[in-house]
Amino acid sequence: MTNTKITKSKAVWPVLFSFFVVSFVDLVGTGVDELKQSADTPDYLLQLIPLVAFIWFFLISVPAGIWQARYGKKRVLNIAILITVLGLFVPLVGNTLPVILVSFALMGIGNTIMQVAANPLLMSVVPAEKGSGYLSLSQFIKSLGSMVGPYVAAVVGPLVASAIGFEGEGTWRFGLYLFGIVALLAWLWLSLTPIAEEKNADSQVTIGSCLKLLGNRYIALMVLGIFAVVGIDVAINSNIGTFLQLKIGVSEEAAKYGKSVYFFAKMLGTLVGGILLMKGNANTFLKWSTLLALVFVFALTFVQHSIAAWILVGLISLGVSNIFPLIYSITVGNYPDRSDEISGLMMMAISGGAIFPLLVGLAMQSHLNGGLWIIFGLLVFILLLTRVKKS
Repeated sequence: MTNTKITKSKAVWPVLFSFFVVSFVDLVGTGVDELKQSADTPDYLLQLIPLVAFIWFFLISVPAGIWQARYGKKRVLNIAILITVLGLFVPLVGNTLPVILVSFALMGIGNTIMQVAANPLLMSVVPAEKGSGYLSLSQFIKSLGSMVGPYVAAVVGPLVASAIGFEGEGTWRFGLYLFGIVALLAWLWLSLTPIAEEKNADSQVTIGSCLKLLGNRYIALMVLGIFAVVGIDVAINSNIGTFLQLKIGVSEEAAKYGKSVYFFAKMLGTLVGGILLMKGNANTFLKWSTLLALVFVFALTFVQHSIAAWILVGLISLGVSNIFPLIYSITVGNYPDRSDEISGLMMMAISGGAIFPLLVGLAMQSHLNGGLWIIFGLLVFILLLTRVKKS
């Protein structure tokens, strides 16, 4: 028993570090911005970059869950890291749109598989009662990577390029190569760490068994909860600048602070949530987090001052920041023997981030607060999930 605890304790850190690698796909925004400046490519074609990066959540999440059930979460996670490494080094070929599309497509595939495998693997190497806390901590690590990534690409990458005598367009790519080295170190660390995985020999995971789980009312509603919270997260990220410009009248430059405040508060929220959830009740934390987010979204519909609006955006982010890991950990905790299938379904639900930002943006065109009312409705749905019992 003692040896098992020691092994699991050592396994926590390389698994957590893999979430830093998960954040690298968030460099899609940097890729779009850099190509916009250095390549004669129409803006609408540049939007293919986020498309090829994130479409894989819908296409391969469930197959990845099946794959890891057969071959093991650690093995699948390590293969996904190597796919990400390959994507990070593809831009060695050039700084053209086709090359960058291939790069981010590989990073998107690796990212999808990593999230399917890393979440249940982390749950398997930490005490069950601390699962929500560690998942929130993993989201903090991911958020940290998302924040430093653009800086590394825009500032550190060109400095490295200059130091080795590289001149010309595309020096931002050297930031990707640095992250490729970090990802290789993550792969090596995880490879050298022994992790004993328990396999359920009595059931075989298939696409049919995954989809059949949606017949379970509780699981289906929780998957929809992931669909909703990712939609909220991406919708706020994508539309908050426009909202502040139209409703408050702030300048385009000042409106960018809304996004910065949101990301910083999200990082802070996942860190605090990770600490509190080590001993707190996940269901209670989910209820109060959602309630607070609801109150702050409602308040934002009335605010007329830019500083007050930025503060409310930060408070909304604090409320929303832990909902994803909470829903995931609560569901897997209730059905630990179906973690592979549930992980695949929930990662597929991340596709909500491709739908709700558009709906929120369209609603804002009809009424300034229209987008906020959609977000409010999604939060009400998540709040109702706290009353749903395992079936």
